[in-house]
Amino acid sequence: MRHLPEADRDALRIAQDPNFPRWLQQITQTGGCAHPVHLSGSTTTLDGTTGEILRHYDTRNEPGERLLVRCRNRRSTVCGPCSRLHAGDTFHLVRAGLTGGKNVPATVRTRPRLFVTLTAPSFGPVHRAGLICRPRRDGGTCEHGRSLGCGAAHAPDAPAVGQPLCPDCYDYNAHVLWHAHASKLWDRFVIDVRRRLASSAGLVQSRFAAHARLSFARVAEYQKRAAVHIHAVVRLDGPNGPDDEPPAWGTAEHLTDAVRASAGRVLVRTPYSPALGELTLNWGAQTDIRPLRSHGDGPDYDAVAAYVAKYVSKGADETGAGTDYKVTAWDDIDAAPVSEHVRTLMRACWRLGGLPEYEPLRLRAWTHTLGYRGHILTKSRAYSTTYAALRAERAEHMGHTETAAVITERYWRYVGSGHTPGAVLITTGVAEDIAMNREIAREEREVSR
Repeated sequence: MRHLPEADRDALRIAQDPNFPRWLQQITQTGGCAHPVHLSGSTTTLDGTTGEILRHYDTRNEPGERLLVRCRNRRSTVCGPCSRLHAGDTFHLVRAGLTGGKNVPATVRTRPRLFVTLTAPSFGPVHRAGLICRPRRDGGTCEHGRSLGCGAAHAPDAPAVGQPLCPDCYDYNAHVLWHAHASKLWDRFVIDVRRRLASSAGLVQSRFAAHARLSFARVAEYQKRAAVHIHAVVRLDGPNGPDDEPPAWGTAEHLTDAVRASAGRVLVRTPYSPALGELTLNWGAQTDIRPLRSHGDGPDYDAVAAYVAKYVSKGADETGAGTDYKVTAWDDIDAAPVSEHVRTLMRACWRLGGLPEYEPLRLRAWTHTLGYRGHILTKSRAYSTTYAALRAERAEHMGHTETAAVITERYWRYVGSGHTPGAVLITTGVAEDIAMNREIAREEREVSR
């Protein structure tokens, strides 16, 4: 045993502990979470009328006197098991808004619905995948002496794809500031879509809410050039949301026209800076709008929900656009495992974050995401269910619910997180077994259909 690696020795120590069966049960209950949270404390459930103790749980009876709970991190690069659970919840959340279920009526299938992609504008030419990257017949060069074209044929996963043809020409400052204002640009886009729908129906804009309601779920995706694109499901309902039919004028065609016009119109201005002036930010020229129909052509509902769920679980490390861990010093940028293009964006974040006019943007705090400070997924209140409701439903399915006639007293404190090297080995095996069993069950369901 002395010659075994440290992780193997630690795994043997854990397996030989008398409390190993209960420890393994906790690991299984967390789904093989890679970075569980360790809690110490107790829960006492009392009868609300008599005060009688119905149940009492205390971690003093647990291995190490602690309870392990999921970290719930959505990033697959941080915790694979929890990210898969989060992606599954996202799939059901998005799908419910398209087809009904989870307390959303099935009539949403017949509503005007679009799958919209809004892109970031160009901050400078970058290498592209395809037969010819950027053909240019005149062989010209930029002011820095670099070629304005590229005749190479890049594979989609080639390191050059997404990198600037000339880093000195690329507008890194605008790229970072666009990220910092992307959420505000989305908010203005939604407001403008409502205004255009109202105008097309001959309504006063302030009366739109009395006739219709615009609902959405959107996800942010980093592209190869490290710029965020927005993918969104947009639905038009009646004034009370999914329980209401939209007005007669609320058609998919009117919604498409409003989305296209608003995408090309809305803008946000940055705070004035003595160094950069005032920048005007807008969406990119490429806007993709696909109607979602209950019958006929169009993207499949499951495919759309799965597409959104896939990007929710992707971390910055996985996309190559930043890092999953916060940057706290300039030296952290130099040490980050990213491309030079992304590193330059991170440096621009840190540098601009030190200017007083950009202090409200908190660019240094969001250097690891290249200035983007919105949630990866957001939705309007009436679009569908919530993550909290999905978790509560899962807890009820597992029997972890309480009745209204009881009082629960809880005393908990955080005592640590993560695993020892040996625990990592065992937990990884548990997570793989759970994933394999889930895949087998999925295949059996498909065969039985």
